[in-house]
Amino acid sequence: MLDKLEAIYSKYLDIQEQMNAPDVISDMKRYVKLNKDYKDLQPIVDAYKDYKNTLDNIDNAKEVINTQSDEEFRDMAKMELAELNEKKEKMEEDIRLLLIPSDPQDSKNAVFEIRAGTGGDEASIFAGDLYRMYLKFFEKKGWKVELVDSTEGTVGGFKEIVLNVSGEGVYGQMKYESGVHRVQRVPQTETQGRVHTSAASVVVLPEAEEFDVELKPSDIRKDIFCSSGPGGQSVNTTYSAIRLTHIPTGIVVSCQDQKSQIKNLEKAMVVLRTRLFELEYNKYLDEISSKRKTMVSTGDRSAKIRTYNYPQSRVTDHRINYTMYNLAGFMDGDIQDLLDALQLAENAERLKEAVS
Repeated sequence: MLDKLEAIYSKYLDIQEQMNAPDVISDMKRYVKLNKDYKDLQPIVDAYKDYKNTLDNIDNAKEVINTQSDEEFRDMAKMELAELNEKKEKMEEDIRLLLIPSDPQDSKNAVFEIRAGTGGDEASIFAGDLYRMYLKFFEKKGWKVELVDSTEGTVGGFKEIVLNVSGEGVYGQMKYESGVHRVQRVPQTETQGRVHTSAASVVVLPEAEEFDVELKPSDIRKDIFCSSGPGGQSVNTTYSAIRLTHIPTGIVVSCQDQKSQIKNLEKAMVVLRTRLFELEYNKYLDEISSKRKTMVSTGDRSAKIRTYNYPQSRVTDHRINYTMYNLAGFMDGDIQDLLDALQLAENAERLKEAVS
C-alpha cells in the first residue's frame, strides 16, 4: 500500500510542476484536465501524509519499547503503540476506498430529467411529486437549480421536466436516482378508493463541459419560437424559446424557461452537449453493469429501482433491499440516508472488484 501511495504522491508533484509550465498555462484544455487530476488526487495525498506520519510514530514507539530501560516510559510507549496500530488499521481501510478508481464524472454537475411513465394523469402527478421531493433535497444541499424545459400534465404535475443542477459532486450523489420509480396509491381521479400503480422515470446525466464534446456549428440547426404556457397560451410575445437539432444524431433539445433568447440558447447548448456526451458515457456504464450485479450506478433506465407505497407509508429500493417507513419525510426531501446506503453498496462492490 505504501508503494502505491508514494507513486501517487510522485504523480501529484509531477502534475503540480506541469501546471506551472508556460506551455500548459497557455493550453486551456490541458490545464483544465491537469487541474481536475490534481484536485482528484488531493484527498489521497492528504491521507498518505497522515498515514506516513502514523507509521513513523509507530516506529518511534517500538524503538522506545526496545531501547528504554525506564519501565514507565516503556508502558507509555506500549499504550501509544496500541492506539497507533488501531489508528493505522482504520486509516488503511479508508485508504483502500480512496484508492478504488472513482467514476471520472462524479464531481460534475448534472442534467436531471423526470418523465411521466405508465399510469396516465396519475403518472404526471407523481412526476410532479418527485420533482418537489428533489427540489427540497437540492435546497437542503445548497445546490443551484435551473429549469431548462417542462411540459405540464393535464390535471397537474408534469409530463416531462428538465433541470440543470449545479454544486459540489452533484452527479456523484444523484446518479443512483436514474431508473423507473413506481408509486402505489389511490389516485386523485379514483372514485372507488382502489390502489393503482403508476410510474415515472428519472434520468441523471453528468453535465458535459465544453472540453468534453466538440460541437460544430454547422451540425446544429437552431429554431426560434414563442414560449408557451399551459393550454398553449403565449406567455411572452418575443421569440425567445430555442430548439436545437443536432443533425448527425437527430438529437433535439429545447429550452423556453428564460425570457432571454441568449440564456435559453446557453441552457439548451449545455443539455445538447450532455446528450452527446451520454452516447459515449453509456459505453462506460455498460462496462460497469457487466461487472456489478446490483448495477447501483449504471443508469439502467428500464430498471424499476424503487417503489413508493402510500397505504403502508413505505419506500423500498429494490437494488439493495432497503426499506423505510416514513414516506412523508422521504417525499419532503429526506433522501440522504438512502443515497448513503447506495453509495456504501457501490463502494463494497468496487472494493470487491479491486481485490479480485
